[in-house]
Amino acid sequence: MNLSWLQQPVAAWNEAAAAAATERQAQLTKPPGSLGELEQSAIRLAGMQGMIKPRVDRVWISIFAGDHGVVAEGVSAFPQAVTGQMILNFAAGGAAISVLAHELGATLEVVNLGTVNDPGERPGVRRAFIAPQTANFCDVPAMTETQFAAALAAGAHSVQLAKQAGAQLFIGGEMGIGNTAVATALACALLDESPADLTGAGTGLDAAGIAHKTAIIARALQCHGSLRDPLAILRSLGGFEVAALAGAYIAAAQAGIPVLVDGFISTAAALAATRIHPGVREWMLFAHRSHERGHVRLLDALQAKPLLDLGLRLGEGSGAATAVPLLRLACALHGGMATFAEAGVADA
Repeated sequence: MNLSWLQQPVAAWNEAAAAAATERQAQLTKPPGSLGELEQSAIRLAGMQGMIKPRVDRVWISIFAGDHGVVAEGVSAFPQAVTGQMILNFAAGGAAISVLAHELGATLEVVNLGTVNDPGERPGVRRAFIAPQTANFCDVPAMTETQFAAALAAGAHSVQLAKQAGAQLFIGGEMGIGNTAVATALACALLDESPADLTGAGTGLDAAGIAHKTAIIARALQCHGSLRDPLAILRSLGGFEVAALAGAYIAAAQAGIPVLVDGFISTAAALAATRIHPGVREWMLFAHRSHERGHVRLLDALQAKPLLDLGLRLGEGSGAATAVPLLRLACALHGGMATFAEAGVADA
């Protein structure tokens, strides 16, 4: 398992562009800091893109789908067949992320990494099939070394496609019945937290279902509790789509493409990516605070200030897609507002 590419250096910010963007913000016809995070987002994008006036017109969205062996333990309110069915829904344009991508004019890529209800070769779906599902991580590591390497590489390949398309922003989404349990187990291991503190309702579990899921995650942590290496934690407790997200985030930072991180599952993958390669954090923006329990703790660990707090918990990259118009407006304000000198307005 050659994973040496994961440690290759990330792209450097253009500090001169970031400094120039900061100076421009100070000259615009408004009190300093009055546009809050919109100002900071524009400055960060300027540094990432190497442009005083950044843009996010070309957005690439990759949805990674994969099934999980732990579903056999009854951790989800939905049957496992839904994963494969939703792949077809994504490709047909009927899912939330499909509608959002269309409205944004974004490129939407759907990647099937391994599903029990396999839809096979279908238009609009990139097939990167690893196995029908991961192993049940209550008993053994979720992925073999070969499977893990393939999942990470699939994420990196999506970033290569995004870069070739000239993407100015990368969004990773996910689909996989049971993956809130997977993300919670991963978060618990990375943060050294109890599943009782982080386990939420996922797709809609009641109190008894949450208690059962909590017990299953505790069993998995007991099985793999001695792990400290983030790669080993991700291989043992992650899923194909979660590993692909982590691989994509690392590859995007290496390629110099800004990443907009979605909700709970995507943020768990983001934390894993930053533990594997700390430099990746500088290339991340955060879209929203999910309603899923545990997300706030992940955001705190990443020192992240999300753009939105709308009670979202769908996944699919939908929260990140919803935040794209804010980034576009941030760039438009930054690039289009007049300076005090241009407008003939007295500066404080």
